[in-house]
Amino acid sequence: MNPTDLILSNFEKVSSIPRGSKNEAGIRNWLIDWATEHNCTFKTDAAGNLVIYVPASKGYEDRPTLILQGHLDMVCQKTSESTHDFTKDPIQFIRDGDWIRANGTTLGADNGIGIALMMSLVEDDSVKHPPLELLLTVEEEVGLAGADMLDPTLLSGKTLINLDSETEGVFTVGCAGGGNVYMTLPVTWEVKEKETVFTLKVSGLLGGHSGEDINKLRTNANKLLARLLDGIQRDLPIQLSALKGGTARNAIPREAEAVFVCAPDKKESCKEIFAVLQTAIQNELAKTEMGLMLLLNEIKSESISVISQAETQAVTRLLMALPHGVSSMFADMPAYVETSNNIGVMELKEDGLSVVSTNRSAVFSRLEEITRRVETVAWLAGAKTERTKMFPPWQPNMESSLLKKCVETYRAIKEENPKIELTHGGLECGIISDRCGGLDTISMGPTIKDLHSPDERLFVPALAGTWDVLKFFLAS
Repeated sequence: MNPTDLILSNFEKVSSIPRGSKNEAGIRNWLIDWATEHNCTFKTDAAGNLVIYVPASKGYEDRPTLILQGHLDMVCQKTSESTHDFTKDPIQFIRDGDWIRANGTTLGADNGIGIALMMSLVEDDSVKHPPLELLLTVEEEVGLAGADMLDPTLLSGKTLINLDSETEGVFTVGCAGGGNVYMTLPVTWEVKEKETVFTLKVSGLLGGHSGEDINKLRTNANKLLARLLDGIQRDLPIQLSALKGGTARNAIPREAEAVFVCAPDKKESCKEIFAVLQTAIQNELAKTEMGLMLLLNEIKSESISVISQAETQAVTRLLMALPHGVSSMFADMPAYVETSNNIGVMELKEDGLSVVSTNRSAVFSRLEEITRRVETVAWLAGAKTERTKMFPPWQPNMESSLLKKCVETYRAIKEENPKIELTHGGLECGIISDRCGGLDTISMGPTIKDLHSPDERLFVPALAGTWDVLKFFLAS
């Protein structure tokens, strides 16, 4: 079996096991069985992180141990039409020329392909390597929690290659830090009867990764829905009954939906206002969001629970005022995002409106600033806030001996220079290095597009290039 076929075979095996964040037990147990079958030992820690210890190839026993690292979990996103159940269904692959995508869901190449690469390097007898420690963390996609709780005694290596990057030919040497703010705006409920009930839905947006895609002018469905509601209620009173958008804090929301009521004698006015807003917004986004759909439908309901008009205004004003998107670019590297945030998830619940903002920055003081800005807007609206632990940026080390060796390896194979970049996404390298008292780290991987969305896809030809670099590096 050639390397690409071997990697894809292992990727399909990994993808047959549900592995959403906080549901990694199945894939961890499966990999433990795989490790035993391949004469490897393993250890886990209290957080659920897994380390597989791979003996060195003959003649490589005295070489320094190398850590290869990835994460077990994936972002679970799907289209509104998909019936996929991420708790039990395998990911369905669709081959589309040189690309592989899933059937209406995220593909999980982030980071299933990293796991598959590690497995394939162990299984292929032609790969010569030093002692390896395969570190597979949990809950990467929900705040790098596994890395933050890693037991450092599981690892002896001092050099780490992370396989969670998504562009072949690029070595990533730094990433943004980040954290989340959870907001709750209290509401009270009442029952309305014989009112006109509407559903308002935003769908068909591109979405994407809240770090990698935040500078690509992709519209946030949560923010757009709030804009529509605000436009309607400026001219007539409405009361919200339901509001929901986004399914992952680190994905730009593709869909959002509201249910609201208005007086029966105002329903035609509501439709007219919506039509004006619909035309204006579709004209605005015609070149960037070609799949956008804005729908207003009347539904029948004798009675319905709603919040007050004042609380409806407070909800929409909070969502309108919250920042979203790029706050600043690097002054000395204007192509790179420095600071941003994403209003990833919102839902009107029994106790109030729940909103999550994921904040990122390559400068820790500016991470604190964007976090405080989000909190301040929430406080002004009367919401309560709770922030998660903020993880620091992974600072680049351009003098890294690992980086120099990887660049030399790439040049020897490709006869050209690789790109060396920073990412606005979150990688575990800096946290793991800090936990282990300082490691020499880089990140690499094959080409993946539109992560954290149902449009996620893997560029198959890039697997060979990534494989060649890893194989040559391990042997050298």
